[in-house]
Amino acid sequence: MKFAIFGNTYQAKKSSHAENLFRLLAQHQAQLCVCREFYNFLTSDLHLNIPPAELFDGDDFRADMVISIGGDGTFLKAASRVGKKNIPILGINTGRLGFLADISPEEMEETIDEIYNNHYKVEERSVLQLKCDDEKLMEYPYALNEIAVLKRDSSSMISIHTAINGAHLTTYQADGLVIATPTGSTAYSLSVGGPVIVPHSKTIAITPVAPHSLNVRPIVICDDWEITLDVESRSHNFLVAVDGRSESCKETTRLTISRADYSIKVVKRFNHIFFDQMIDTGFLGILGVFDVVVFVPDKQEVVALPIQQPEELNRIFIRIFPEFFVLASQI
Repeated sequence: MKFAIFGNTYQAKKSSHAENLFRLLAQHQAQLCVCREFYNFLTSDLHLNIPPAELFDGDDFRADMVISIGGDGTFLKAASRVGKKNIPILGINTGRLGFLADISPEEMEETIDEIYNNHYKVEERSVLQLKCDDEKLMEYPYALNEIAVLKRDSSSMISIHTAINGAHLTTYQADGLVIATPTGSTAYSLSVGGPVIVPHSKTIAITPVAPHSLNVRPIVICDDWEITLDVESRSHNFLVAVDGRSESCKETTRLTISRADYSIKVVKRFNHIFFDQMIDTGFLGILGVFDVVVFVPDKQEVVALPIQQPEELNRIFIRIFPEFFVLASQI
């Protein structure tokens, strides 16, 4: 089995986890190809004893599985390099908080054994695609988490004329607007008041950043709808961030956002369940009253469930959506 390995280059004190990963893969006689920047960081900067491996730059690699060792930021970088290759990605979390990279260093040995025993699941996560006439943004216009439109640091709030499938929705007067996938609903979107969305929901969340009107709230739409944004700014430019990669755009730039024609495959252990992860990371406990957005396949509806206590989750699903509980329990 051949693995392509990505890692961050700024956590020297956690480099022992990378050494352990290479040791575990060597025990299974795995074939390795490693991102050149990461390999040089481990061998030249940290002087670690890493076995020789095939090196690659950018997205010039082939593998059966990609391993990202770091945090969710490293995972997003790996996902951008994988792109349409259809290679599943395993995220090992050595950072602070991991929803995508959710395998702890202590779980590495068990997880590698499970992979070689073909005992794991692969989840498909939707991706957003941005279309515009800005060449820099078009170099990689795909986002696994979110696409954000933001004002410049020194400017006043911006006006974002928003249309869905060509029909005018509203004009947001705010510091920005976050368009998030279900995967990205626990990232930037959540920090600006967006809903948490179950990963397999076929939806997109639109959440304003610091809106001028308190009546403006996030909205969840179907992910096969197209969003068009026209921005007005006193500074005549604004920022567009695609999974954190930001570029300045002119006021005349029209942005079109839709679901991409491919998905990212994420490797998960069978005992890793989305709701357990929410509780373990403290999201449910901290927020108290909490909305979980789910898509009910039989009813073809998107439903927001207010949750008072984390333990209510299973009870609500069984009572209201028994046909959905089986799907939710597999997430």
